[in-house]
Amino acid sequence: MHVLLVTGEYPPMRGGVGAYTAALAQALVATGVDVSVVTSRRSASAAQSQPMTGVSLYPVIDRWDWRIWHQLPALAQQIGANWLHVQYQTAAFAMNPAINLAPGLWQRGRRLSVAWTYHDLLVPYLWPKAGARIRRWITLRPAQTSRLVVTTNAGDYQQLAALSSPVTVLKVPIGSNIAVHELASGGREAARTRRRYGTATLVIGYFGFLNRSKGGLTLVRTLHELVQQGHDAHLLMIGERVGASDPTNYAYLQEVEALIATLKLGARVQWTGHLDDAGVSVALHLVDLLFMPYNDGASLRRGTLMAGLVHGCAIVTTTPQSPLPELVDGRDLCFVPPEDPQAAARTIARLAAMPAWRQALSVSAREQSQQFTWSAIAAHHHQAYTTLNQQV
Repeated sequence: MHVLLVTGEYPPMRGGVGAYTAALAQALVATGVDVSVVTSRRSASAAQSQPMTGVSLYPVIDRWDWRIWHQLPALAQQIGANWLHVQYQTAAFAMNPAINLAPGLWQRGRRLSVAWTYHDLLVPYLWPKAGARIRRWITLRPAQTSRLVVTTNAGDYQQLAALSSPVTVLKVPIGSNIAVHELASGGREAARTRRRYGTATLVIGYFGFLNRSKGGLTLVRTLHELVQQGHDAHLLMIGERVGASDPTNYAYLQEVEALIATLKLGARVQWTGHLDDAGVSVALHLVDLLFMPYNDGASLRRGTLMAGLVHGCAIVTTTPQSPLPELVDGRDLCFVPPEDPQAAARTIARLAAMPAWRQALSVSAREQSQQFTWSAIAAHHHQAYTTLNQQV
């Protein structure tokens, strides 16, 4: 079995889908699958700077337009791949519908199967007067023309499994893209000191790029609420501010920075900038809690949430919009309403006053994160590929 993973972004490009693809590729190799990755030419330096054992990288795509209809099956034939597996997020493919229309074309008359992972169901922009109906049709077309569809959360799974289509649909939650680097004795205190945090400082962490769906404005307003209540609260923004795929992220970042200035919180907000995995891990260890105020609710498709779980963070996040039976409110993490800084501040203040509860959340988060290991994720993929191959 030879799988060619298709992704619009890949390290060293910054983005969750690229990091996911790299982790999945390495985990699939461990199951005995031959793995190649085709991606944007902007990732060309990865082959030299970040070689991956057993993974062949082809950073050859200049534009994700109609040319990929020929380019990708030709590459698959050249290297002997029998699966093309697209890691889909519309922004990573420049919102071009060519990728959405490809699966049916790629499988026609060829001994080639297409799998499609939906990292979200956001519709592409297309053109100025494209209505909601055509945009939704474009988004869902791969779910009707691929052989295998992978979703990462219950809400997307329910929506896609309900389509009248013979396609196999799986729910496979994502894993953490950040490996845990345990700190030596005294390491947490030393890391806090380097950041100029006192022993009584309440350090609230946020991890990931900013965009409008992730509640950056709520994050800042919650910090303001806590300060107004007399808490010595600080905010540590972990990682780069914006990613490589979505150009609207920068405009939203400017809104967040303007609000910080308006509320005079600049001295209470630190931005780490880009960190390697070890640096991110240290930052996640040093915070008192992680606050991830997603506007659309907590979801297993959020790699940043998974990183918090595997690091044993006490997590405050927003109430899921779809069922999330894997995680229990108050035991594994704490849910608050989206876009409600007052409610978030109340919950964070309670956690600040109850270190035993924070510790219990930390222990439970680590335990629940074992559901989402990369070995388990790769095993689900391997089994699906094998089963469908046997049906040919």
